[in-house]
Amino acid sequence: MTTTTLQTATPWVDGKRYLWLLSPLLPLLGLFILAVYQYTGWGIAAWGGPLLVYAIIPLLDWLIGTDQNNPPESAVAQLEDDKYYRFIVYAYIPSQFILTVWGAWLVATHDMPAWHWIGLVLSVGAVNGIAINTGHELSHKRDAVGRWMAKLTLAPVAYGHFFTEHVRGHHKNVATPEDPASSKMGESFWAFLPRTMIGSVVSAWHIEKERLARQGKGVWTLQNDNLQAWALTVVFFGGLTAWLGWAALPWLLLQAFYGASLLEVINYIEHYGLLRQKGKDGRYVRCSPEHSWNSNQIVTNLFLYQLQRHSDHHAHPTRSFQALRHFEESPQLPSGYASMLIPAYIPPLWFRQMDPLVAAHYKGDLSLANILPSKREKILASALNRAQTFNHAVDGPIPAGAPAHAQTDGTARYQCSDCGYIYDERKGCPQEGFPPGTRWTLIPDSWPCPDCAVREKVDFVALKD
Repeated sequence: MTTTTLQTATPWVDGKRYLWLLSPLLPLLGLFILAVYQYTGWGIAAWGGPLLVYAIIPLLDWLIGTDQNNPPESAVAQLEDDKYYRFIVYAYIPSQFILTVWGAWLVATHDMPAWHWIGLVLSVGAVNGIAINTGHELSHKRDAVGRWMAKLTLAPVAYGHFFTEHVRGHHKNVATPEDPASSKMGESFWAFLPRTMIGSVVSAWHIEKERLARQGKGVWTLQNDNLQAWALTVVFFGGLTAWLGWAALPWLLLQAFYGASLLEVINYIEHYGLLRQKGKDGRYVRCSPEHSWNSNQIVTNLFLYQLQRHSDHHAHPTRSFQALRHFEESPQLPSGYASMLIPAYIPPLWFRQMDPLVAAHYKGDLSLANILPSKREKILASALNRAQTFNHAVDGPIPAGAPAHAQTDGTARYQCSDCGYIYDERKGCPQEGFPPGTRWTLIPDSWPCPDCAVREKVDFVALKD
């Protein structure tokens, strides 16, 4: 009785509050690497970025271990309202740009061996690749400043379409064959990389084309989020090339490509082989904790804004990093994301490590997995445990109220059952091409929530005035 009272009376404190500063520390470490290289000329210093990503962080993960603690629901509102955490995300951006400018200046104005040049590509590219995670955190925010800062963060890595595709494409199609960012069992990273890079651009372009068409506009407009984000890269790279000469441009493009590949290898890891089943209505079941690979390695989570708690992120995309939770039912990786990078680059090692985990997750019934079509028969034939088939129940309706599409009584406001976004017929959603006065019945059933993209129109709940 006394213990319960003390727990209730004592406010919850984030024990990692100041450790989250490790993330904006990354570009500062990048600046330190460039400073050491410039003033010593040591080639090994130019390779400090890869050393950090592929060796130091995995080693620290192994030494320090995991943390499964979750913030209580009573503390979530306080965490979301605390501007300190937003400052941590924004703090990454200035030093990221300084690092990129400094790196371009070094390679354009200093003679150096090729292996030094390549080391600087990887060191700066690593910081900009991890910056995509900063853009990822901001792209899920509802305020205009946060979303513009997301586009700005993506500029040095030339991956501005991620802003559109991730929120309105990946979150809608995750763990399905339709998602270019979800890897299939039996698919190597090197096959996945061109598929996801090309597919993400195509998806982002299609998403914006549809949105703008609903507004009666063509795709070639500055209101196209993709064009806005890409323009920032053109201005940034163009300005540096005009200042430093053409010698800077190949380096800028290569570090951007490497940075983008870091994002995509993480995407490769996050949903490998996992598949949302289709219900009787032909729709995929809602994304749940079982559709993302997770890890609780402390150090990687601190550096990556807790990206490894990926299941909660997909269930609640607008929830900020500091409030994400661990779920026992989430499939767990053997180690943290950083430790899984090298295995992902080596297909035989990756398949040997991960394919048994996919099989175990589906209790031997690999017909439930997302398998590369060209390898499906081979993988199913070689499965060791195929004796028992498990029927996976399809999620039932949300108990919070009647589905919005079933309402016919003139209700004019409808709420997303996940993030709380409200569609008001009187206001419409001009950004999505639905002007004020657009009736709910005129919106396609497949229209995803513009804030979270996790729920579609048929999942909205009708509100009574």
